[in-house]
Amino acid sequence: MKLVLAEPRYLKDSINIISELVNEVTFKVDETKIEIVAMDPANVAMIIFKLLSSAFVEYDVKKPVSLSVSLDSLKQVLRRAKPSDTLKLELDEDKNRLRIQLKGESTRTFNLSLIDIDESEQRIPELNFGARIEMPTLIFDEAIEDMSVIAESVALVANKNTFMIKSESKLHNAKVEVGRDDDTTITSQDEEIIAKYSLEYLRKISKASKLSDKVILNFDKEYPLKAEFRVLDKLDLSFILAPRVSSD
Repeated sequence: MKLVLAEPRYLKDSINIISELVNEVTFKVDETKIEIVAMDPANVAMIIFKLLSSAFVEYDVKKPVSLSVSLDSLKQVLRRAKPSDTLKLELDEDKNRLRIQLKGESTRTFNLSLIDIDESEQRIPELNFGARIEMPTLIFDEAIEDMSVIAESVALVANKNTFMIKSESKLHNAKVEVGRDDDTTITSQDEEIIAKYSLEYLRKISKASKLSDKVILNFDKEYPLKAEFRVLDKLDLSFILAPRVSSD
């Protein structure tokens, strides 16, 4: 296995975001992609990450491999990657290590020991949603931060022409309203669809805004939320978040 990435930020930023929710992951590497499917320890959020072979300048995978790593250790290494560096990943099968090489003004090589993760394979659920919102990540990110000053959860509200993010506590309430325009598409199968989610998790998820200019939100009444951040022909980072059922 030999993978060379000319834009290390795609891996670096993604791992920083994923590590907000999980501490250890298994990379599944095949001929077309690197993939992570993981559930956070509280079983509230699932992470689905795909870094496509087309994102790499060199992608040589002879056979599928699984690489389990500590994200804390991997983050420490990736933090040393400069935007102008080339990042190379290789598997040292004899020593059971992941070799990471950062090449720029100098060549720096790190060897991370692979770990054993005792977990069952996560299956991505098949979900059908009643509402779909595609909007600028900047607006979504700011709206989540706005709501964080009010309560611990937010309600997502979709109708035919408007999408709202609302938050309410015993004393205060707030909302951000977004209309359909050239940058925002709103699809709702019902007159109004309302669902409630944890603000703590949404704040972690919204950090993926740095990867993409657009976010796709799919949700339904008392149903999971799927938030998807894409970079065309390079990566797809998605989160499936369980609905919030307790009241503030």
